[in-house]
Amino acid sequence: MIEAASPGRPLFCLLKALMETLERRIADLAGPVAADLGFDLVRIRVSGAKRKTVQVMAERPDGAFSIDDCAALSRALSAVFEVDDPIRDAYTLEVSSPGVDRPLVRPRDFERWAGHAAKLELDRMIEGRKRFKGVLAGFEDDNVLIDLEGEEETALIPIGWVASAKLMMTDELMKQSMKDRATPPGDAAMEQSKETSQ
Repeated sequence: MIEAASPGRPLFCLLKALMETLERRIADLAGPVAADLGFDLVRIRVSGAKRKTVQVMAERPDGAFSIDDCAALSRALSAVFEVDDPIRDAYTLEVSSPGVDRPLVRPRDFERWAGHAAKLELDRMIEGRKRFKGVLAGFEDDNVLIDLEGEEETALIPIGWVASAKLMMTDELMKQSMKDRATPPGDAAMEQSKETSQ
């Protein structure tokens, strides 16, 4: 389905592209810092118009991420951002773990969480809809594999079409998360905010 252009769409697309460029710049700065501390970046997201919020989501390779890890990464990123100044105006830096119902952004996320229920939102319409629910079946050849509700065959969705993907909270997911982590998942204390003025 081809969407009709609207007067606001070109401006929205420009703003989205600028935000994505800023997120890539921040990821380029944050990636080596996180790696030096033994963490993997999960997602960088910048939001807000007047005062921006920089959300950095990270974890250890085993999926753990304690409040001490959060504080260490926050301090290290603040020092780098002070020097490299990715955002000129005042902003808030938030460092957190992905949590139990985590976003899925990397190919390995879809592989690691195969067998668990997930929600996908696409950037385009397929068969008259953008939102899908199902059980992840892995990742192959740049495609997310998912067994959709009501479908017999596994769907292959190009990862480039996925605007957002997230695990759905289920008993099985909670059990798996508790088994995988030393600290209880979903602990609200695992998020730390820091006000930074540039």
